[in-house]
Amino acid sequence: MEKITIKENIKEVENIIAQECEKAGRSPSDVTLIAVSKTKPVELLKEAYAYGCRDFGENKVQELLDKYEALPSDIRWHMIGHLQRNKVKYIVDKVYMIHSVDSLRLAEEISKEASKKNVCVNILIEVNVADEETKYGVSCEEVRQLVCDIAKLPNIRIKGLMTIAPFVDDAEENRLHFQKLKKIAVDIMQKNIDNIDMEILSMGMTGDYPVAVSEGATYVRVGTGIFGIRQYMSE
Repeated sequence: MEKITIKENIKEVENIIAQECEKAGRSPSDVTLIAVSKTKPVELLKEAYAYGCRDFGENKVQELLDKYEALPSDIRWHMIGHLQRNKVKYIVDKVYMIHSVDSLRLAEEISKEASKKNVCVNILIEVNVADEETKYGVSCEEVRQLVCDIAKLPNIRIKGLMTIAPFVDDAEENRLHFQKLKKIAVDIMQKNIDNIDMEILSMGMTGDYPVAVSEGATYVRVGTGIFGIRQYMSE
C-alpha cells in the first residue's frame, strides 16, 4: 500500500484555500484549517504536526483525551462531534473550542463544568441549515433565541456558528447552505448582544471546503483530504 503523504495533502488543501481566498478577495490567513483526525492513529497526527498543523478535530471524547495525552501541548483541540452532557466534564479544560453546541441544556452543562475548573470555553452553535433529520443542530429559526439564552451563562463564550452541510456529489449544491449560515451570523452580529461574537464560521469539509471558503468560512474541517480514506479496525 502506497504511503499517505500527509505533507503533500496539506499543501494541496492550503493551496486550494489560498486560491479561493484570492478569488473572493480574502486573505488566506483568515481561514484556519482543522485537520479532522478522528479514527486516525497518533503517528499520522504527528506527521501533520511536523508539517505545521496545530488545529485538530475529534468526534469522540475518549479519542480526544487519548490523543491529548500523547501529543504536544500546543495543539488546539476542536470537539466537532455530538457531545453528550455527561462527557462535558472531561474536556472543558482541554479543548480550544466546542463546535457542536445545539441546546441550552448542553451549554448549561459546559458552563457549570467550566466554572468548576475556572476556565472559559469557546463554543460554536451548530446549525442544521439543511434541516436534515439525520443531523444534529438547531434549526435556522431557533438560532437567535438560543444564542441569546446561552450568552447569559458564565464561563462560556460564543464565537460563531458551525454547520455540517449535506453530503452531495456536486459541492455547488451546498453553496446556498453556506450563504444561509453566513447571513444568520451577520444578522446576529448586528444585534450587538453581549458575550456574542460571530467571527467564526465553521463550515466546509473535504468534499466542499472550496465552496465554503468562497462563501466566508473561517474554519474548514478536512479529514479525508489530509489523512486519506478512513481506516477502520475491521479492514
